[in-house]
Amino acid sequence: MFARYGPPAYLRSDNGPEFIAHAVKRWLQDAGVRTAYIEPGKPWQNGTNESFNGKFRDECLNMEWFHNRREAQVMIEHWRREYNEERPHSSLEYRTPAEVDQAARASATISF
Repeated sequence: MFARYGPPAYLRSDNGPEFIAHAVKRWLQDAGVRTAYIEPGKPWQNGTNESFNGKFRDECLNMEWFHNRREAQVMIEHWRREYNEERPHSSLEYRTPAEVDQAARASATISF
């Protein structure tokens, strides 16, 4: 995503054990990305991500029993495509994320 959209000003994350990887921190620093940690016990500081995580768990992970890594990849990709390309979201005026992205790209294009 960095190559496609450019690096963000900061990356928000909790400060749990999964984010202690020193290599990731160095990579972000080298890319000029600051980190913004969520305070422990305050998931609302990243409400959009928490909302997505809940939907992903309820609608995909809790509904499937993966027998191997490849099956998990296929099923999760299927869910991701449906979520982003087929299902309208009320928060996006009942458009899909793909439609919103396409409209944003079209409005950013300058015609001469």
